[in-house]
Amino acid sequence: MDASTPRTDRPEPAYHVCFVCTGNICRSPLAESVFRAKLAEDGLADEVRVSSAGTGGWHTGSVADHRTVEVLEEAGYESAHSAQQFQAEWFDGLDLVIALDLGHERDLKKLAPTAADAAKVRLLRSYDPKSANSPEVADPYYGTRADFDTVLEQVEAAVPGLLRAVREDLAGRRAAAGTSPEPDRAPGGEPGADEDPEPGADERPGGADAGRMEAAR
Repeated sequence: MDASTPRTDRPEPAYHVCFVCTGNICRSPLAESVFRAKLAEDGLADEVRVSSAGTGGWHTGSVADHRTVEVLEEAGYESAHSAQQFQAEWFDGLDLVIALDLGHERDLKKLAPTAADAAKVRLLRSYDPKSANSPEVADPYYGTRADFDTVLEQVEAAVPGLLRAVREDLAGRRAAAGTSPEPDRAPGGEPGADEDPEPGADERPGGADAGRMEAAR
C-alpha cells in the first residue's frame, strides 16, 4: 500500500474519514469501529472509507489497547486493528479528519499543508449538540475500564451527527454530479441526439432475410 495513504482493510470509496488520537490504540480505533458499523447500518459502507491514526508513532503496528478491544466486542463492534501514525501527505485524500481532543485538533491543523486541508479537521464531539461545554473525548489510557466505557458513550453520542453531516455532503456531491451527464448521452443512459443506435435486423443491408442467412452460416 502507498505510504501516503492511511491503512484500511476496506475497499476505497471516494469519501474518506480518518479519526485521530494520540497513539491510535484507544480512542481513534474505537471511533473508527463504531462509525464503520453505523455506516453499514445506514447503507453507506460502500460510499465512505473509514480509517484512524495517531499523532505519534510510538505504537505503530500494535493492536488496540485490550480495554478498547473489550469495550468494542462487548458492544458488538469489530476490534481488529493495527496502529499507524498520521502523515501530512494524507490530507489530499481525506474529506474529514476527526480529532478526539483539542490537542489533536491543534496538532493536525499545524500539520495541514493548506488552509483548505486545515478546514477538514473537526472535533468529534462538535457533532454532539449536548457536548458544547465538554468538547473533548478524554484520554482513557491511564485510567480504568470505566473510562473506556465513557469513551464509547461519547463516541456513540457524536456519531449520529457526524453520520448526518457525511450523508448531507454525499447528497450534495451526487446532486452536483447529476448536473453533468455523460457527453453525447441523454439522462438515464439512453442514446442522445448525436448518437445513432445500433441498427436492428430489418435495418441492415438486405433486411431481415439477410440477417437470418448470415446467422445460419
